[in-house]
Amino acid sequence: MKQRTYTEGSIPKHVAHLSAVMIWGFLAMTLGQLIEIVYVGQLGTQAVAALTFMFPISMTLNAFTRGIGIGASSLVAQAMGASESERLRRIISHCYLIIVIMTVSVSIIGIWLASPILRLLGAAPDVLPLATQYAEIWFLGFPAMGLAMVSNGIIRSYGDASYPGYIMTIAPLIQVTLGPILIFGIGPVPALGLDGAAWSFVIGSSAQLVLAAYWYFIKAQLVPTSLHQLLDSTRQIMHVGLPAAATNLLQPVSLAISTYLLASFGTQVIAGFGVAGRIESVVGMVAIGISTSIIPVVGQNWGAGLFDRARLAIRTCYLACIAWGVSAATLMWFGAAFFVGLITSDAQAASVSEQYLHIVPLSIGFMGILTVANHGFNAIRRPTPALVLSIARLIAIYLPLAVIAGEIFGFLGIFWAIALANLIAGLAAAAWFRHLFDRLAMAR
Repeated sequence: MKQRTYTEGSIPKHVAHLSAVMIWGFLAMTLGQLIEIVYVGQLGTQAVAALTFMFPISMTLNAFTRGIGIGASSLVAQAMGASESERLRRIISHCYLIIVIMTVSVSIIGIWLASPILRLLGAAPDVLPLATQYAEIWFLGFPAMGLAMVSNGIIRSYGDASYPGYIMTIAPLIQVTLGPILIFGIGPVPALGLDGAAWSFVIGSSAQLVLAAYWYFIKAQLVPTSLHQLLDSTRQIMHVGLPAAATNLLQPVSLAISTYLLASFGTQVIAGFGVAGRIESVVGMVAIGISTSIIPVVGQNWGAGLFDRARLAIRTCYLACIAWGVSAATLMWFGAAFFVGLITSDAQAASVSEQYLHIVPLSIGFMGILTVANHGFNAIRRPTPALVLSIARLIAIYLPLAVIAGEIFGFLGIFWAIALANLIAGLAAAAWFRHLFDRLAMAR
């Protein structure tokens, strides 16, 4: 397979191509999750609440795995820019081995500790059994999903912008088509309820793994290398991967804190929060998709010493995030009632969802800027500022605001705290990245 470099040609065109594929993939994933919650919503409010309690866990594991993949992707991008083919092959092979070991270990531990973890998140006794059953099945599919997720970043950095879209789309297609059959039953297939949603996830993740393996072994013909220099590869991957994973983990930690704080307001508020979160994630993933172009484009140009092209990529993504943020906030403001009505008929849960969608999406553009800057730090292999910013957003900004505003304004105060934290952190991240990038570029 011919490798593609982003060190030549139009930067906006490269960003648009990479972003479009990832936006399509992310939208397919989030729409699949949204349709899944539509199916689950027909099982009742308790089933929706059970699925909502699993959301922070799945986000945590996805974030951790994606962070390790970022460490490998940044190395792949810089090796591509510097034309180091042997190092490229070694990094990719060793990264996959590391991910296999990690995801299988986490899956075993997760099945063992699912119930205690969900109880710590605040799952009530009437919801805990449902949530536990879903989680134990979900963990069976986690290794396949983790490998496929890491593959997406590596494939983009390798220069193949289109193939990750296929990997990301296959799972939601399976979940949407197979999900209702397993959840509600048809013919000889029994109705499995919430367990059916979990099994459709496992099957979809397995299909993703098959596509990722096809790219690795057949399309790119990257025959695994020996274990020679595995420790060195691990050190280089973890140099960015661990801080990136920690940075990513702070988002689901924030979600877990929000879930815990909102749990005291009742099951309907939790269910409404879960519904609104799924809807917001559909539009929020567009900004995430835009930011994913940063590591391959900035990484390759940084590796080649083409700093002006790297700066242009960052600016292009910032502008795209702001433009989309305005559009998304407008869409959510006027369409909240319609979108929520598609998922739940519970009047109180629907009211909570609508209020969330009138507040939090106002900050989507700034959340996108924060994500772009964080990917930029990782692309130039300086992950610490991204981690510091994310910690500051959670501990110094969001948590105090959420606790204080929650006491004064109830659950609406927690929603406003999320929006304000995104705004402040986004502006700070953009300023810090510009200062660091210019200083390092001048030093080189």
